[in-house]
Amino acid sequence: MFRFLDPYRIHRHRKQIHVLRSSLALALTYTVITVFALPHSAWALVSTLMVMGNLPHIGGVLDKGAQRLLGTLLGAVLGLLLLCIPSPPPLLIPAATLAAIALAIHATFSSRFGYSSLIFGITLVMVVGDGNHDIAIALWRSFNVLIGTVIGITVTAVFLPQKATDQMRFLIADNLDKLSRLYHAHTNDKRYDDDDVQYMLKKITSQLVKQRGLIDAVHQEGRLKRGALSETLSLERRMISTVELLLETHWATRDGHDIIEHLEGLREEQYLLTTSLSTLAYQVKTGQNIDLRAKAFSLDTHAERAMGARSQSGRPLFSPAGYLWLNRELGRQTNAMITFLSNMQRLPSQRLQRRAKRHYLLSEEKPLPLPERDDQR
Repeated sequence: MFRFLDPYRIHRHRKQIHVLRSSLALALTYTVITVFALPHSAWALVSTLMVMGNLPHIGGVLDKGAQRLLGTLLGAVLGLLLLCIPSPPPLLIPAATLAAIALAIHATFSSRFGYSSLIFGITLVMVVGDGNHDIAIALWRSFNVLIGTVIGITVTAVFLPQKATDQMRFLIADNLDKLSRLYHAHTNDKRYDDDDVQYMLKKITSQLVKQRGLIDAVHQEGRLKRGALSETLSLERRMISTVELLLETHWATRDGHDIIEHLEGLREEQYLLTTSLSTLAYQVKTGQNIDLRAKAFSLDTHAERAMGARSQSGRPLFSPAGYLWLNRELGRQTNAMITFLSNMQRLPSQRLQRRAKRHYLLSEEKPLPLPERDDQR
């Protein structure tokens, strides 16, 4: 019966599960407002739908729900205070409402609590209403917003819950796996379709953007902190740029390519770096402790030949040295990524470890073919 709580299964079918979860939350909200015959109950349904939206994970709904509750409470309190003013001048309440909403709109641009500011303005308008100044209506509207928000948060946390932390793990692991495959194909001089490579690079970039959007939700779940995640994603972005530069490497002459091909031990170092990237991806996705070390490129071994490279005509060649530097940078960045992830004490997950054996752990998309090593052909 615990197969339904499998994090890999939930992640794979997250869209369908979220549709079912949202429908269940709306049905539950409708049942509550119908059984208790709550006045102005449409606001409860709207709140449930707005809180859940397109957020299938707990952290996102908790963050959005907390901001909605905060904005609702502040907006309701201010609205009620305005309505309780005895014998106000004709334009006082509209003017004060407009000024508060203007400040809230300004806060949506300058604060992380932009959604709270927006809900504050909406709630304030909802409470003040069309000028009838009925406090009972204001209280019922605010109460319905709270009911809908609480139901949305509760259903997300209880019914087949998906963690934003798991989604972050899977996205990081999938990007590392794709970088490993692209780098391996490149270093083996494999002929591959440029459209497939561009599609994969576009997918990697898209998933990096998704990771940045998950930072607040992951922080809300209490396992990983914003600062550590931001630094990790910045390093991931630099790794993507380095691999992209390597893929775009072109040789002005055949001489530079031949020098690189005959550097003893270079291909072996590149293969070990590929293995480190794919192993790191596997450990992250399966919730294991990060326990490896990428072999650092030794530029000293190849420096003399690369720096003194010349063409057959005797012209100095600078491209071999630049190519070696890019490989060294990718190795250094990989070790830095290993260090960052190993320092996240709550990144490993026994829950993922227990379920990992039941699942294929590569990306859902068709991967770029991983070529054999030269000595295995």
